[in-house]
Amino acid sequence: MKLVTLSVPPGGRPGVVIGADVLDFALAAPILPLAGWVPPAMPQLLAAGTEGLDLVRRLVDRVTGDIAARLRHAKALRPLAEVELLAPVPRPGIVLSHGRAYKSHLAEMNSKGEEEPHAFMKNVNAIIGPGAPIIMPPQCPDMMDLEGEFSVVFGAPCHNVTEAEAMDRVIGYTLINDVSARNWVEAFQRTKDPDQNRMGKQLPTFCPMGPAIATKDEIADPDDVHMVTAINGKVMQDSNTSDLIWNIRQLIAYYARWYRFMPGDVLTTGSPAGVGYGRNPKVFMKPGDLITVHVDEVGTLANPVRAADQA
Repeated sequence: MKLVTLSVPPGGRPGVVIGADVLDFALAAPILPLAGWVPPAMPQLLAAGTEGLDLVRRLVDRVTGDIAARLRHAKALRPLAEVELLAPVPRPGIVLSHGRAYKSHLAEMNSKGEEEPHAFMKNVNAIIGPGAPIIMPPQCPDMMDLEGEFSVVFGAPCHNVTEAEAMDRVIGYTLINDVSARNWVEAFQRTKDPDQNRMGKQLPTFCPMGPAIATKDEIADPDDVHMVTAINGKVMQDSNTSDLIWNIRQLIAYYARWYRFMPGDVLTTGSPAGVGYGRNPKVFMKPGDLITVHVDEVGTLANPVRAADQA
């Protein structure tokens, strides 16, 4: 299944994609009584774990024939193309971004690998949903780069787990674009001060997320996922998670030694080769561009780029 958060005041509410439509649980409750059980926010739905997902599947199975017609009439079932979505988890407690993750990306950036995984916190205030604009910050508008990242969404508390236990804490997967202002990369390479690089990833709108959470059963092997990132349809990154230096189980077990991940928290698995900074000549975002990150099983995260005075 693909779980989404509909853009409904004050903070959005959860729904599920059914074919080309979206079922709004709150509006469906009078027609599908079980829908009244569904929590009002995504983290609580994710925390319900397997039982919660089983209930959602039962709701989906009932959306046929006359019931589907009644749901459409009540605006509880609407075309996905007509629905505005927020990030599937608009306010996670943690977005932990794994870096220096793909063998191919290290090569293009002339970087050495780490002996252990390396990560930083991505600012949750930078999160935007699919379709929302990425705003070019006036203080550093000229070297904005993309980083498509396949990301893990937790559905249970996760701390001090083994690799064998790690996937039991995962409920699904989403996509993140780790937008990066590259103005400080040369200083980072010269000084080896990681803050030189991390600060360029924290600006408002620099964390597009979505379009959905694909539940774990949608992806047979998270270590064999094909992802494509593009600017205006021109492919920049064409990769597979099989190129990761550490696989997803290893990453979860490693970071859970320190972090206590909770339902709705997100771990990005890093960016593959193809970023604009690694090209010759370099390629950066400009106003009017459309940036897309696509995985078949999750969907397409698409965000336009706007100058600050267009926001």
